[in-house]
Amino acid sequence: MIYNNTLVRRQDRLLEEKEALALLQEGEYGVLSMVSPEGEAYGIPANYVWDGAESIYIHCAPEGRKLRSIASIPQVSFCIVGKTQVVSNQFTTAYQSIVAKCHAHTGLSAEERMKALELLLGKYSPNDQIIGRKYAEKSFHRTEIIRLDIQEISGKCKRIAGIS
Repeated sequence: MIYNNTLVRRQDRLLEEKEALALLQEGEYGVLSMVSPEGEAYGIPANYVWDGAESIYIHCAPEGRKLRSIASIPQVSFCIVGKTQVVSNQFTTAYQSIVAKCHAHTGLSAEERMKALELLLGKYSPNDQIIGRKYAEKSFHRTEIIRLDIQEISGKCKRIAGIS
């Protein structure tokens, strides 16, 4: 995975790589952007988990527009927005965000799919992992996992004095 901010227009608003990776690790959700088989832009919010290395995992149903889009064009974008705060009297917003250029993969092995579900449980249900594992096993047949291999990532932020 390459951290590359060279294409960010506002070079004065770059998010440091350490902060970008923290947002990738801790972000609540991201927006997966694709091109549909019909050639239309298609974006959808999704819970996700980062494996701490090169990949993001998303779970979904075993069929649908998202999977058809990825099958057609596996190059996707994944955007995560972190903390935001509107500063109304300054007509601006403090924010941080990252955008990842990814190659999407489906049809993963059962072992990798279960590992991804366990990572998701660890992130979103850390106090319910035992029952969550049972739930994952029970619904495994109706769950697909998408792996997004991160090729490149960039980060941007706007810091405003007095705003955390």
